[in-house]
Amino acid sequence: MNQLTTGMPVPRISFNEFVAMGVEAIFRADVPVIITDLPLDTSNSANDLIAQRLGDDNVTLFREASNKENTERWQTTKIQLRGFLENEEYQRDNSTWYRVVSNIMHRPEDINTLLGFDAFSLLASRRGLNAANLWISYHGVFTQSHFDELENFNIALQGRKRFILYPPGRRDYYPRSILKGFGDKSQAFDFNNIDPQRFPRLAAKSPQRRDFILEPGEMLYLPLGWWHQAESLDDLNINVNFWLWDLKILRRPYVLYSALYTAAYRKFKGIYNYQPEPAKKEGI
Repeated sequence: MNQLTTGMPVPRISFNEFVAMGVEAIFRADVPVIITDLPLDTSNSANDLIAQRLGDDNVTLFREASNKENTERWQTTKIQLRGFLENEEYQRDNSTWYRVVSNIMHRPEDINTLLGFDAFSLLASRRGLNAANLWISYHGVFTQSHFDELENFNIALQGRKRFILYPPGRRDYYPRSILKGFGDKSQAFDFNNIDPQRFPRLAAKSPQRRDFILEPGEMLYLPLGWWHQAESLDDLNINVNFWLWDLKILRRPYVLYSALYTAAYRKFKGIYNYQPEPAKKEGI
């Protein structure tokens, strides 16, 4: 296992065991799980296949200061994916973190080709598919602690990511201002560096922490409402994640309220909110 620190281990099951259990059983268990031995070929560069199939597509570039304690919202702009992959400036700039994301849920054929299995039939055939996001980042890019209002399957195609997870809750995590659209984020930006004087309730939850590295060919199931952060460890890191709605959000009203307010806030402010890209046109 890839446990890094004290805390609770994350259960691991094989891809075949996952298929036999089914998505609904995983959702009902409501605990993080790492699914291993996915039938995707990690010996070849996912970068090349992505450039071939999606290189001419426009994606959303996230730009933010390379500071784990950064309090500002990321900036976004549209960019051609090939330009991001071929421009070394994004890798050399030590003062800024760059990552790209594209919600390609309307491109199931491309996604299944990238993953090497019929992910849509397995993960997204049920109700409530919200997004199928392609994420690409370089070494060191850090996603601050937060929770999602959606069930999450995160698949590592290339590169490793370190995840730190904590179970659902609100008060113990010192959430930021919901009125400013940060209700899903903690004032403790980095769960690997928690100040026990400022955040004693969170520090007391350390025995419930999960800390691990997601390797290429593995998939993380992360239930909605679980707090988490992620750090890219390799020169190039490529992931695909599926977000799905589930009625368990009704059991976590603070998650539901945050989701509704944040969606309205981002729409009002014109902030990027993972809208699906258009389907690929015939003949292209």
